[in-house]
Amino acid sequence: MSIHETPAAADAHGEKAVQRQSVYVYEAPVRIWHWVNAFAILTLALTGYFIGSPLPSAPGEASANFLMGYIRFIHFAAGQVLVVFLILRVYWAFVGNTHARQIFYVPFWSVHFWKEWLHEVLWYTFLARQPTKYVGHNPLARSTMFLLFTLPLSFMVSTGFALYSEGAGRDSWEYALFGWMFSIWPNSQDIHSHHHLGMWVVLVFTMVHIYVAVRDDIMSRQSIISSMISGVQLFKDGEG
Repeated sequence: MSIHETPAAADAHGEKAVQRQSVYVYEAPVRIWHWVNAFAILTLALTGYFIGSPLPSAPGEASANFLMGYIRFIHFAAGQVLVVFLILRVYWAFVGNTHARQIFYVPFWSVHFWKEWLHEVLWYTFLARQPTKYVGHNPLARSTMFLLFTLPLSFMVSTGFALYSEGAGRDSWEYALFGWMFSIWPNSQDIHSHHHLGMWVVLVFTMVHIYVAVRDDIMSRQSIISSMISGVQLFKDGEG
């Protein structure tokens, strides 16, 4: 991996200003997936909330009050978009660079990984004074994304299509692929409840993810948010 250094600027007194290093980390398919995934999850969370807590019924003919039908349609469409891009994202984990694979596995067997993980815990709890700068995700971010995003998102896809298969029928491809979930939870209301709970797991992760990204941009002297737009991660020398 190449690191490109830009010339350091100088002030009026000739003193060296902050020197930056830039590394191309996130390839275009990863960045596109990130933002499509974000909008799909936001859409799914909003429409899913109203599906679980429907709006008050409106008087008149049902054909003139199809609001919940539209909400369900948007929910299903956003779910299918999420799945298509998730499949493409898994494909890119095999053909992309090493950073494209970080959210799909965690090297639990590595003692060095856990030492770095512990340091990141101390840093984010304000018990460590200096951050360790990583190209891509740090060990704590990798383990958190895998356990609280990758796995829950896979669970949401499985439960979502299982619930969809109730309306599509037993001869549908949705039931053929995800009908096994009814063997675990014969009462579909249980799947509804777990699907709803999974939504909150993903939303809580999203809020923490945004907080940490903003915090690192400010305190770690490295770009986090802009790197998911340009693909380039910038590092500043010196303390924050």
